[in-house]
Amino acid sequence: MIKTERNALFYAAVISLGGFLFGFDAAVISGVVNFITPEFNLNEWWVGAVVSAPSLAAIIAALTVGPVADYVGRKKVMLTLAMLYTISAVASALAPDVITLLVARFIGGLAFGTLMLAPIYIAELAPARLRGRMVSVNQLNIVVGFSAAYFANYFIFKASGSGSEFSQALGLDKWAWRWMLGLEATPAALYFFFMLIVPESPRYLVLQGQTEKAREILTRISPAEKIEEILSSIQGSAQQATSNLLGKIKDMFRPELRMVIIVGLIAGIAQQSSGINVVFFYAPTIFEQSGVGTNAAFAQATYVGLVNVAFTVVAMLLIDRLGRRPLMLMGLTGIIISMSLAAYGFHSAYYELPADAATTISAEQDISGLDSIIGIRYEDDIAFKAAASAAIGEKVFKANEANLMQSAVNMNATVVLVGILGFVASFAFSLGPVMWVLFSEIFPNRIRGVCMAFMGIVNSGVSWFVQFIFPYELSRLGSAGTFMVFAIFAAICLVLLAWLMPETRGRSLEELERELAVKPI
Repeated sequence: MIKTERNALFYAAVISLGGFLFGFDAAVISGVVNFITPEFNLNEWWVGAVVSAPSLAAIIAALTVGPVADYVGRKKVMLTLAMLYTISAVASALAPDVITLLVARFIGGLAFGTLMLAPIYIAELAPARLRGRMVSVNQLNIVVGFSAAYFANYFIFKASGSGSEFSQALGLDKWAWRWMLGLEATPAALYFFFMLIVPESPRYLVLQGQTEKAREILTRISPAEKIEEILSSIQGSAQQATSNLLGKIKDMFRPELRMVIIVGLIAGIAQQSSGINVVFFYAPTIFEQSGVGTNAAFAQATYVGLVNVAFTVVAMLLIDRLGRRPLMLMGLTGIIISMSLAAYGFHSAYYELPADAATTISAEQDISGLDSIIGIRYEDDIAFKAAASAAIGEKVFKANEANLMQSAVNMNATVVLVGILGFVASFAFSLGPVMWVLFSEIFPNRIRGVCMAFMGIVNSGVSWFVQFIFPYELSRLGSAGTFMVFAIFAAICLVLLAWLMPETRGRSLEELERELAVKPI
């Protein structure tokens, strides 16, 4: 690899540290849910609100980050988002009540703009032959962030119950969930300082008329003999640019761009309707439903992180060899199979409390009503949870749900684990990285920021809804029904993308703009 390509890869790696923060911020809440639910006495709607608050804020970020980056530059916006991550982490850790926690997580969601902006920034710095791999570095950092959060949660959880002097001195025994949330402040602050050394996007500079500055940056990331050709191509695209935001929005809905907009919408909806953020944000809760207990549920969540990282690396190795389309279609097929397997695992379960079930609940709590359901067989988790909650009270049941589920459930938990991990693997080499690479490629240079903002709004909106409603789905549809819904949505999206999705591998952004802008549906 030549020096200019090494420089471009280094800049891509730094920019994509924002992906690490997104992944960490998104996944860390998975370990917090079981602590804050009894502490703040939350029902399923409050749990959904706290977990999904960043995704709700991400809708605002998606609406603003692209257009703002088109006017003030990619770098300034990324520096601002790094500051928001830091503020959110500190405020979440210190939150005295659920409202403060909700607001703090909402602030963190505003920083999720890195998810939309980083692929644009990286794509505009990357040479065409390496663009897919470099944009995928951002996805790799996202999944490394997920994995880091799961491991951090697991070790903090283990330390909180160890009784050691170290854990007591740090307050881990009392404030484990606060440490989980506050840990993010350190990498967030480091990201801010690393971003100071990254140059502005040369494509943005050309669009702003700063051609000489763009040429200087291109000398660092492109071969000398290619610089004038690249500048000429960018300038040709820039001449067609619409200067005002309203004009860009109108431009986005021109008939010749209809196909790429529809493909983008389907991909954006597919990524979140598959249930990926439910798995990432509620991983320990999901595994607890299979009866493995809280300790094992935290441990199994780390498997989610490891599988995610491993198969994202697979995607990075294949995306510029096999192409975007084959990976997307193979991954969606795997998602359908895996989610169906998880649904089957939960559907085949039944629930019956043994006589010694009371020993799983603290003697300080009133469990006098538990005897009324011991020995009774329940055919699904909905019926069992309703009976147990009615017998000992909703608050006591919530505080001890994992232990009671572990005592009562009769099922093959390995089937569910394999289904969930298969789903994560399938997502990690398809919808995860491919969607963002696709978004960074198919939209014209002159309105890429606006298009990415629009797709980000749709993606974040679906993500928020899926996360917010998940606790309610579990209580009404049960685990089997909930996961089957995800499989059905994946099947619909597979059919649509198999019909419409183009291949974008190995072409410059300007070539793709010329081809896709006139391609009919």
